[in-house]
Amino acid sequence: MSDDHVYLTLAEGHEDDTRWAYGTGFEDPLYGVDTAVPDGVDREGLAALCLALGDDALVSAQRLAEWTTRAPELEEEVALANIGLDLLGQARLLYARCGQVDGTGRSEDVYAYFRAPDDFRNVALAELPNGDFAFTIARLLILASWRLAHFERLTASPDPVLAAIAAKGVKELTYHRQYAAEWVVRLGDGTEESRRRMRAGLDGLVPYLGELFDAHDAKTDVLAVLRQVTEAADLPLPEVPSCQGGLGRDGAHTEHLAPLLAELQSVARAHPGATW
Repeated sequence: MSDDHVYLTLAEGHEDDTRWAYGTGFEDPLYGVDTAVPDGVDREGLAALCLALGDDALVSAQRLAEWTTRAPELEEEVALANIGLDLLGQARLLYARCGQVDGTGRSEDVYAYFRAPDDFRNVALAELPNGDFAFTIARLLILASWRLAHFERLTASPDPVLAAIAAKGVKELTYHRQYAAEWVVRLGDGTEESRRRMRAGLDGLVPYLGELFDAHDAKTDVLAVLRQVTEAADLPLPEVPSCQGGLGRDGAHTEHLAPLLAELQSVARAHPGATW
């Protein structure tokens, strides 16, 4: 497979991916799965993991939703919306599992709409403003590659529910990564202006990668993907910082999260308990 088709190369091993958005199919990923927490599983750790991954997905989905009516082309607007729906579906499943495991029985709506910014545990990279299309694409490539590497490992989780959520997510995230990789190559190997913007997007995001690699052990996998894609795009890969703790996973967010959540939560907070 040539570098001109790097996004297809990345899909090797996932040939059964149908590229449908979350919710367009009707197969319940948890059908027949035992929802009891297995003996020996750390309930507190499992709940914290589900919450963090759910927050990553929800915040990322909200940022992608902001491209509605603003994307460069209608086709890309639909693609970004569908990717956002995939992530929203993942967030719902993860929040539901968190409510089961932590003993509170809280619903996915409570986690999404009735927590303060300091209670969110998403990585800082997800909450940064969209910037231009190149910045959004660069972020999507990084987050999709990182999340995919994480979910591939979680398919072997001792918790059968998390393993099932991860298995469904792997198919979705494979397409997210492919889509982003295609655009990184197209913009990086395009006009002088598109190349400048793509490089600026990568430069602006790389400083936030340290938190991602502190969260799990997928640094080697993710950097291999980023090198492959940037080489195909004839772009330099900025120096990646070493692992670092804190930031979003500890509730220390940028100033951008609060206004994002204020918009996301406004209707639910104005009409608590409403159904539609």
